[in-house]
Amino acid sequence: MTTVTTLAKPPAGLNARLREFLALAKPRVVALIVFCAVIGMFLATPALPDAVTVAAATLGIALVAGAAAAINCLVEQKIDALMARTRARPLPRGQVTSGQTLGFALVVGGAGLALLYWQVNALTMWLTLATFVGYAIIYTVVLKPATPQNIVIGGASGAMPPILGWAAVTGEVSHDAMLLFLIIFAWTPPHFWALALYRKADYARAGLPMLPVTHGDAFTRLHVLFYTLILCAITLLPAATSMAGAIYLVAALLLDAVFLGYAWRLWRQYSDELARRAFRYSILYLSLLFAALLVDHYVRIPLA
Repeated sequence: MTTVTTLAKPPAGLNARLREFLALAKPRVVALIVFCAVIGMFLATPALPDAVTVAAATLGIALVAGAAAAINCLVEQKIDALMARTRARPLPRGQVTSGQTLGFALVVGGAGLALLYWQVNALTMWLTLATFVGYAIIYTVVLKPATPQNIVIGGASGAMPPILGWAAVTGEVSHDAMLLFLIIFAWTPPHFWALALYRKADYARAGLPMLPVTHGDAFTRLHVLFYTLILCAITLLPAATSMAGAIYLVAALLLDAVFLGYAWRLWRQYSDELARRAFRYSILYLSLLFAALLVDHYVRIPLA
């Protein structure tokens, strides 16, 4: 008689449960955060950064960012249930409980911070913890329900990833890292206000004081244009300070021209579909801008 040994298959509901917890961590948002952090790691050194440090820092930052996203879902679960964009998240649908979400955030966030402390450096761990507090507590709990400037003020925590990456590799924060921070900080308002414009009814129904709800569409569209102009100016600073060369400058000018075109049209010829396209482009814009910085870093063509 032949004995056949088979590997036990995971329970049918296990994959679904894992997907629910993954959804709490907002993987698409975390992917952009991690991407910007990794670019910061590579820009921080003339040569290639240490692979072990990059791997540990990337995983640690991703874990803490996922924990912050889960806390955001926990705090805003009643608001999420009122909004078309977020009502399918696990908490509003009852797929996970508040206790499970809190436990998930504590375990994942704690693991990420421990990894950063023991395998990267203490500075990166403390900066990442501060970023977690800035997003999960200061932005989500305090600013978002209190002021239409929530995106502007709270944008500081969202702009931290390249600083975290820079600190992971060098153990310090330089002025070049602060330029990367400023780019994301200036990018955040036009990015989110484009979304808020075509989701205004959702935000109003949820009682959130987003700028289109409190000050109207025209005011918001003008501010999208204003902040886009600020962003375009800031994106030229890496070239002006010799942090980047001709490849980055050309890419920044082209990307800025398209973003500015969207902002101008939003101000003068608004439609919800245009706002959707502007929002989607803003994500592509930031990704390509940081990718251009990386290419320029290793294939430098001097400006003069």
